[in-house]
Amino acid sequence: MNPHLAPVEVPDPAALTHVQRLCDIPSPYTSGPEADALFEAAMAESNAWHAQRSPLFRALLDDTPEAPAPTVGAHTRAPLLHANFFKRHEVLSIPRDEVFLHLTSSGTTGQKSQMFYDRWTIRSAQRMVARIFDHYGWITPDQPVNYLLYSYEPAPQLRLGTSFTDNYLCDFAPAHHTTHALRHTGSGHAFDVHGCIDALRRYAEDDRPVRILGFPAFLHFTLERMRAAGTPPLELPPGSLVVLGGGWKGHADRQIAKADFYDEVTRQLGIPPERIRDTYGSVEHCVPYVECTHHRLHVPVWSRAAIRDTRTLQPLPYGQPGYLHLVSPYITSVPAHSVVMGDLASLHPGDDCPCDLTTPWFTLHGRAGVSRNRSCAVAAAELLKGMS
Repeated sequence: MNPHLAPVEVPDPAALTHVQRLCDIPSPYTSGPEADALFEAAMAESNAWHAQRSPLFRALLDDTPEAPAPTVGAHTRAPLLHANFFKRHEVLSIPRDEVFLHLTSSGTTGQKSQMFYDRWTIRSAQRMVARIFDHYGWITPDQPVNYLLYSYEPAPQLRLGTSFTDNYLCDFAPAHHTTHALRHTGSGHAFDVHGCIDALRRYAEDDRPVRILGFPAFLHFTLERMRAAGTPPLELPPGSLVVLGGGWKGHADRQIAKADFYDEVTRQLGIPPERIRDTYGSVEHCVPYVECTHHRLHVPVWSRAAIRDTRTLQPLPYGQPGYLHLVSPYITSVPAHSVVMGDLASLHPGDDCPCDLTTPWFTLHGRAGVSRNRSCAVAAAELLKGMS
């Protein structure tokens, strides 16, 4: 068995039987009544787990129930906790000595989320990534590749979730050579655009596939600089792959339409559109969302998504934009199994996508305003303050 797909055991098999069963489902886009019933049972176990270990979550669970979202489950409790809450508070459901990994979000300004994982939580999330990569045939242990990583070069005390994820993705194909775009300077990181261009030129002359991972903005800046310098289009070897993640961060003012960006990558690097995929995820919610061949972010079997009205937090029907609400019982270290993200999105039924996946998918519409983001976080903070 591939080591990335190896079994992982929940912290308490008796208390988390259904969580184990749900996370053991090998096919990432399984759907249907049986999967829904298992998800509901797993969420009930996760709620009980955190209620016993987190006074904050116990208070949320005892408070007025949130309006249930049909896409999560009509009888599934999923109290609303905003991702911004984790930028201000450390709330654990495990003792500190059981923390296996500590990561932070990669926001460019303001406070960063501090997230803590036990071994089960992070290994379970990694196995989800591996299963999706396996689903698309992207685990190639016998095919070395060249990597261009648009993420942070490893450095002492670097705990960014994006860096951790990109380095983990390098385990799915052996590295012949690796180039980091954001080089460690000794006091921080700097974007080495010329080093990226030189790497692409070298890799184009090699017969090994190239894997480009990381922030899309920096890949766009590289291609932009190549055009400005009159660099002719390159033809990267067959089997090359682009997997993007982390958004445009502090460069939203220079963001271009996704279709235009993908056309740019195909035109200048020779990578076909079906080999270019964006992803969505966060340190607060590590379940991976990876675009299908038609570039839709389908929801995997281990999670559920809903859209909440930005004013009332009521669930919205398919097609209407609002806060993205993500729910998964996999996490046992922190009560972050029902998180309202700071992103605006709309949800769509699976059959609205021409691919063969049947689970719902969502479209991102940008970040919500800071003042609105604070509503759920402030409510949770008041609960926390009342218990201190």
